[in-house]
Amino acid sequence: MTQTRPLGAQISHMLKDRGVDVIFGIPGVHNQEMYRGIEEAGITHVLARHEQGAGFMADGYARATGKPGVAYVITGPGLCNIMTPMGQAYSDSVPMLVISSCLDETAATRGQLHQMKDQRAAADTVCDWSEEARSAEAAYGLIDRALVEFDTVRPRSKHIQVPIRLLEADAPAAPARPPRVQGSFHLDHFAMNRVEEALKVAERPIILLGGGAKEGSANLGTLLRKTGAMAITSYAGRGIVDGADERCLGAILARPQSIKVLEQADLIVAIGTELAEVDLWRSTLGHSCPMIRVDIDPAVLATCGVADIALQCRAHSFYNDLFNRLDEWPEDKPFQWNRDRVAAQSAQWRAEVDAERPGIVPICDALRDCLPSGTMIYSDMTQFAYAAKEVWDMDRPGHWHHPTGFGTLGYATPAAIGGAVARKGKPTMAIIGDYGFHYTMAELGVAVELGLPLPIILWDNTKLGEIEDSMVRAQIAPNAVVAHNPDFCKLAEAFGAYAAAPKSLDDMQKTVRAAFDADGPTLVYLTPDIL
Repeated sequence: MTQTRPLGAQISHMLKDRGVDVIFGIPGVHNQEMYRGIEEAGITHVLARHEQGAGFMADGYARATGKPGVAYVITGPGLCNIMTPMGQAYSDSVPMLVISSCLDETAATRGQLHQMKDQRAAADTVCDWSEEARSAEAAYGLIDRALVEFDTVRPRSKHIQVPIRLLEADAPAAPARPPRVQGSFHLDHFAMNRVEEALKVAERPIILLGGGAKEGSANLGTLLRKTGAMAITSYAGRGIVDGADERCLGAILARPQSIKVLEQADLIVAIGTELAEVDLWRSTLGHSCPMIRVDIDPAVLATCGVADIALQCRAHSFYNDLFNRLDEWPEDKPFQWNRDRVAAQSAQWRAEVDAERPGIVPICDALRDCLPSGTMIYSDMTQFAYAAKEVWDMDRPGHWHHPTGFGTLGYATPAAIGGAVARKGKPTMAIIGDYGFHYTMAELGVAVELGLPLPIILWDNTKLGEIEDSMVRAQIAPNAVVAHNPDFCKLAEAFGAYAAAPKSLDDMQKTVRAAFDADGPTLVYLTPDIL
């Protein structure tokens, strides 16, 4: 006979059966039934200090593992607090599932605890979909729908809310786990013939790689050699081709002069990238040649021009078909891009970054050189990260995570905690600015509680530096860009974390190396004076 339990407990058992090992969240009187089954199901719960932190932890966990990040929150303010992480996960294609409680009815009753006019609709504005389960069967069905969609279409945040009385009511166990569905799109043979022919005749092709191009990219160097192509990445695509490869120009799309490079191409292959405003910081890419676009999102493909080729498929399916065709090519194509000119252009862009944000580039170089191999980095909206993303070469994909689209402050610390939870025994690091640290500094207590060896690089330029620079460019007298900061090292120590304020780059490197071997997090406090 099927065992019955309160639905809140059954949901945790169902998630465990579907492969969920960690849940981030905060319990409250409205969602306590969801906590009844967590330990019994064998799931680890990470107690955040704020629902925003829980959401960013789930995001960081998902980015580190590729598995869904799951969060439990309460009705009303709990859901409102996690909506910023939901928006970030939606923007950056992160599989996050938020499950909340909700009031049993709101139309006829006013003044209830945590009451909102329309909680479901509010969440719907920042995620892929938000639905209310009005029966146990509906709750189970919605959870399976979310998990299947994470595997089969563009992964984005989703929200399910369950009425409190339903969470408390006994329910049968969830149905058996359905077969794993792996999303695939039919590769049109005729379209792939056109792709092959276009690559055969192209003399100066460019391969543009976004975050969606990671899957199956291990042999991408072969694609570059066989086609004579040069690689350019978005910020999210860094590391898909080793940034030190002479055929890789790096994440330079936002540089205004990148247009001059793109104008020289006679074919562009854009894989897994929206080429959005936050990739380009201009209205168009600036090319004049045909483009091949490969993406799982039809909304991206809808922007293709008449002369372009559009393929709706996963990157790995495109690579597999193309690699099979390339195997029959007799030899590699000559690399028609002028290597000396490419190297000179890269050096010029690096100099521009250093001039725009003086002093940061040499600190980035020193920090990069002291990290263990395979370090996963979570960065925040801070000038240090803006500069680093343009000059810091990555040798593997999916190891630098940034709140690119939604662009929220306070992301890095809790997201890195989620990543460190997922990557036990592997190096994880956060980079955050002084102002952004204020947003989620309370989550430092979680890292201490869990004993995570997490270096948190805190860049303190004593202001909202990027906003101040923007105001000056707009001829606005800078105001409201300076806030009183605490003694960050003493603050970290009050949480029980380690803290250091190195006075030289050599000291910084020693501090960071030691932080990866510590029994808790280390706040590494840096200012421009370190130079």
